[in-house]
Amino acid sequence: MSASLSGFAYLIASVLFILALRGLSSPESARTGNMFGVAGMVVAVVATLADPGVLSFGMIVLAILIGGSIGTVVALKINMTALPQLVAAFHSLVGLAAVFVAAAAFHNPEAFAIGVPGRIMTASVIELSLGTAIGAVTFSGSVIAFAKLQGIMSGAPIVFSGQHKLNAAIGAVIAVLIVVLIFSQSGSVFWLLVLFSFLIGFLLIVPIGGADMPVVVSMLNSYSGWAAAGIGFTLSNPALIIVGALVGSSGAILSYIMCKGMNRSIVNVLLGGFGGVAAGPAAAGGAGDRGVKSGGAEDAAFLLSNAAKVIIVPGYGMAVAQAQHALREMADRLKAAGCEVRYAIHPVAGRMPGHMNVLLAEANVPYDEVFELEEINHEFATADVAYVIGANDVTNPAAKSDPKSPIYGMPVLDVEKAKAVLFIKRSMASGYAGVDNELFFRGNTMMLFGDAKKMTEEIVAALGS
Repeated sequence: MSASLSGFAYLIASVLFILALRGLSSPESARTGNMFGVAGMVVAVVATLADPGVLSFGMIVLAILIGGSIGTVVALKINMTALPQLVAAFHSLVGLAAVFVAAAAFHNPEAFAIGVPGRIMTASVIELSLGTAIGAVTFSGSVIAFAKLQGIMSGAPIVFSGQHKLNAAIGAVIAVLIVVLIFSQSGSVFWLLVLFSFLIGFLLIVPIGGADMPVVVSMLNSYSGWAAAGIGFTLSNPALIIVGALVGSSGAILSYIMCKGMNRSIVNVLLGGFGGVAAGPAAAGGAGDRGVKSGGAEDAAFLLSNAAKVIIVPGYGMAVAQAQHALREMADRLKAAGCEVRYAIHPVAGRMPGHMNVLLAEANVPYDEVFELEEINHEFATADVAYVIGANDVTNPAAKSDPKSPIYGMPVLDVEKAKAVLFIKRSMASGYAGVDNELFFRGNTMMLFGDAKKMTEEIVAALGS
């Protein structure tokens, strides 16, 4: 394929990727966006393979078969609740790929037309060193995020004395190593850069707790994009540069939106150690001596059957119990009886951006019934029932009233303003932020203790009878 034809193919692929990103901005167009993304990737891969410089087709086909087989098995077996850790795992692979490509380019620059060993073009050394550092940070940080989300390691912040100073020192060492590598082009300096970049990735993520994981996932997504863009420059591949920049910038914007949704800054997330997991099943902070009202499925069904407007607030508890289909059935029953049903989504509900939207879409919940916090918060005051299914910290009124609370200032859903609140939860345990939810103890709240799916199914049965 000629250079002009290859450039045109990459241009088409880039346009398709932009359309894919645009489509993924809304649940209604997400499927179409995915198809644009797939089409763009096919065009980009074919254009790359058609390059005259590509020779080892056998190895490439073998790699595609191995990777494609693994990806297919994972896609078929993965549960919807495991999507956050799957995304983190994918980010780690992107980062590791960037390191591998940079290493190959550094040790065999002739194959990449960027010079010879020891005399690589300065611009290329800068590009691959940045790609290496960002890729290594993405890999090790994503591994820690995966381990926290999968439960392999504790989701609580891991902090120690002098942690920030150590991170700052390692960051300074990485900057110095990049400068030294540019001038010396030493192999030992390159691998020291890889080592210290891996280390800083681990240290940046271990102090971040569970409540901040949605921000971490989107931030690592941004890192993976910039790593890909850096390697795109090394490979002189415009499609990779454009895609990397798209992913990097969109991930950064999403991180900003998530932080805004939590009333926090990226620096605060990285350095604050916020979001620890509660140590045990009992509520902390003396909550045990405060009474709560609890009920069963028939009590909840009675309140719901007499409601004219119900707002459903899904959270990670719904994802764990896989209750979205039962929830959809309950909503259908209510709507058939003339009740207005809406869904309220907090920006950080679940463990990754859009987690609740994906689960509701899987249950074929109509898109026009799903609203973000700023769109629906004013409607709780007019709702007869707020049905909270596993959403804890994002419904805690203490975020608005208690300056001493670690979540103070975080925008939350005004669930407590509804006439009645039905809160499904397994126990009185604290959420990821490790604080009691003041909503539990409000006079208009009825706790429904048990598995979210089973409880919702029992309510559906009670509504039917």
